Amino acid sequence: MPKLDAFDLAILSNLQENGRAANVDIAEAVHLSPSPCLRRIRNLEEEGVIRGYRADIDRTKVGLGLTVFVEMKVGGHNKESANRFQEVLAEVPEVISCFMISGSADFLAEVVVEDLPAYERVLTDKLLTLPFVVDIRSNFAIRTVKTAGPLKLPGTGESVRKSSSDPFEELFKK
Repeated sequence: MPKLDAFDLAILSNLQENGRAANVDIAEAVHLSPSPCLRRIRNLEEEGVIRGYRADIDRTKVGLGLTVFVEMKVGGHNKESANRFQEVLAEVPEVISCFMISGSADFLAEVVVEDLPAYERVLTDKLLTLPFVVDIRSNFAIRTVKTAGPLKLPGTGESVRKSSSDPFEELFKK
């Protein structure tokens, strides 16, 4: 795990709020000159801390009105079957996130589709055909409360969107 200092965390907080911010604006916000700021951003990208940049799209406005949280239990608990299951599941485009979990299921996947018939196709044609699946339970989202919020980074106080004060103030008091 890379060692992140206050400048790195401030840069990450800025990028979480606006991934399209110009380097000069980020540099000004974190009290660095543009060249060192850009070097830090590139270093964070190379180390995999920043995995990429993308648009935050309103699902319903593009016709994806149904979110389903799918609990999957797999049989044959061993490293090979778990790895194979994960590889195949990662190739299902309707699965936008997936976690190995503890509890009654082994995996929890977030599936986003147009509607119930589309989910039925994903379930029958893709999820039920996954290797080692022995049980699937679907939980349908009634209302979206929050999706993909910014991370509360260690040492930065509240996340950028929840903070009413300058989120970088505490970083530079030391």
